[in-house]
Amino acid sequence: LFRSRAQGRLHHRKEMTHPTTDMQRRFSLSVLFAAVAAFTLAAPVHAQQSEAQKQLSSERFTIISPFPPGGPVDTLARVLSDGLAKRYGQAAVVDNQVGAAGNIGMDKVKRAKGDGHTLLVIPAGNVTINPTLMPNFPFDMAKDFVPVTMLAKAPNVLVASPESGIRNAKDLVAQAKAKPGTLSYASPGVGSGLHLAGELFKQQAGIDMLHVPYKGTAPALNDVLGGTVPLMFSNLPATLPFLKNGKLVAIGVTEAKRSAAAPDIPTLAEQGIQGVTVTSWYGLMAPRGTPPAVVEQLAKDAAEMLSQPEVRERLKLQGMTDAAMKPAEFAAYIRDETAVWAKIIKARNIVAE
Repeated sequence: LFRSRAQGRLHHRKEMTHPTTDMQRRFSLSVLFAAVAAFTLAAPVHAQQSEAQKQLSSERFTIISPFPPGGPVDTLARVLSDGLAKRYGQAAVVDNQVGAAGNIGMDKVKRAKGDGHTLLVIPAGNVTINPTLMPNFPFDMAKDFVPVTMLAKAPNVLVASPESGIRNAKDLVAQAKAKPGTLSYASPGVGSGLHLAGELFKQQAGIDMLHVPYKGTAPALNDVLGGTVPLMFSNLPATLPFLKNGKLVAIGVTEAKRSAAAPDIPTLAEQGIQGVTVTSWYGLMAPRGTPPAVVEQLAKDAAEMLSQPEVRERLKLQGMTDAAMKPAEFAAYIRDETAVWAKIIKARNIVAE
């Protein structure tokens, strides 16, 4: 009797435990299936990233700089070459393909294989201004190149010679209105970004000034330093040494906020001239046909390189700050800025010389 009762209690306990055990088993299986599903969905992404890195590790890199050594384009190209060499264990060389306002270097990249190993560092003007400015521009920017990322940007600054007597935007506008069309400003050439900055300033300030084009930044800047021409829009990196030693007067920077490289210089907006936001920027492009996964990986690599403290300090010495973007963001930025400059070029009937 004792044994049968004990067996009855044992049998009862087993019956009670079966549902719980069954539920636990179902729960465990559901967790397992969910984990397998998640891994299956994630696996192609990881494989894609791994394949992109594997492809980039397969051979040497060539970074095309379509301008001479020593400038911001060349500096950024060398930052990239150093970083890519360390990251992928391959040689990475900078090739300065100079000539035809950057078109020679661009053409070499256009004809290169789209595998991520030939890249182009290019300033904003070649990407967003020249397609409208040049009647026979030899590239279709939307078809021949793939935007990878913006690399860095530098504010432009309106400067004056000390002899001009102009110390701020108010002085400039007063002089321009007193003698319309006689106050002059220099630029590196017709249709350059700095020429268009002057045209935009004229439009927003409601004044007329005389444009004096030069063949390059250096001769234009020399004449402003010598007092031959009173004004010039220039890249902050080019003028910073002369602003520090008093050989030039800073009127205002062309950004929404003051520059970290020169925080004492007010913006033009602070002085009542709205809408003159003109930034010099430099981007990274790849040849058409470069796989999206490789483009994404290069953008990620560039962002990590540019965020390094030693690189940021190197850029700061030239008045630049890192400005990495995702490829889609960079492509949208290019489209928007191209539309802005196209409108001004057509309204002012500006044609490349």
